[in-house]
Amino acid sequence: MTGIIPVSFALYDGDFERFARELGASFERYGFAVVTDTQLDQGGIDAALADAKAFFALPDDAKAACVSGKGGQRGYMPFGRETAKGAALHDLKEFWHVGRELAPGHRFGASMPPNVWPQDVPGFRTHQTWLFNSLDALGEKLLQAIAHYLGLPRTQFAAAVKEGNSILRLLHYPPLGADSPHVRAGAHEDINAITLLLGAEEAGLEVLDRDGSWLAINAPSGAVVCNIGDMLSRNVCGRLPSTSHRVANPAPERRGVARYSTPFFLHYAPDYVIAPLDVGGPDTPLPAITADDFLKERLREIRLL
Repeated sequence: MTGIIPVSFALYDGDFERFARELGASFERYGFAVVTDTQLDQGGIDAALADAKAFFALPDDAKAACVSGKGGQRGYMPFGRETAKGAALHDLKEFWHVGRELAPGHRFGASMPPNVWPQDVPGFRTHQTWLFNSLDALGEKLLQAIAHYLGLPRTQFAAAVKEGNSILRLLHYPPLGADSPHVRAGAHEDINAITLLLGAEEAGLEVLDRDGSWLAINAPSGAVVCNIGDMLSRNVCGRLPSTSHRVANPAPERRGVARYSTPFFLHYAPDYVIAPLDVGGPDTPLPAITADDFLKERLREIRLL
């Protein structure tokens, strides 16, 4: 791995001050951090990934039956739909979205539709719900460290994400043709507050450094790669940057191999107001906007709305 030094999650309980300092410094420098020793159950992760692979291997008509609603918020999004902001060509991926389970009649029901579940993959709902909840809990703890690093109360973002419109995305990048002009995922910044990514089996994730070079992130097995999204960066006026990143196409000898990954996009609640926080950020404060309005604006930019 180049540049980014991993931070052990064991410090969260053992030395929170150090954990917050190391995590925050990595975010402030790169917009990314690599977190090891997360204590996530590997068996649960493996089961969720196996079910994702089983779903993506289904015939197209079976997958198409799981398309739900607008903007790809829940269920299946077919290959070739999402396009990086400002890009001419679509990304080379298909994906599945799992959202937060809400009680009937919940006040956020209009913004956070119910999940749909494939009938052809037994255990899918159980395994993906477990993974969603596990990454959600880990993300809340990382936000505590971020808040502390910024000199804010440790619980600064707790209420904002308690019922956040977070998304677990199961991603499949199929094998590539020899001369495809597309890339697996064009350069982009994430929309949400923070993203947690479980290590992909195939390389490709790259981060744009300050000097304009691309840094490859090849995290240790079991580590979680975490990055700052646009919502949080806007909140702190750029003190923690939302950094451009991409999934580059593989070397010729690996083009025939599919790539799978499972990012968890931790979002604020739809009614949370993204307003400037006084933490010494270098950017000019932007007008306040609700998380839901910001999300819809960005989904239109990437052609999902």
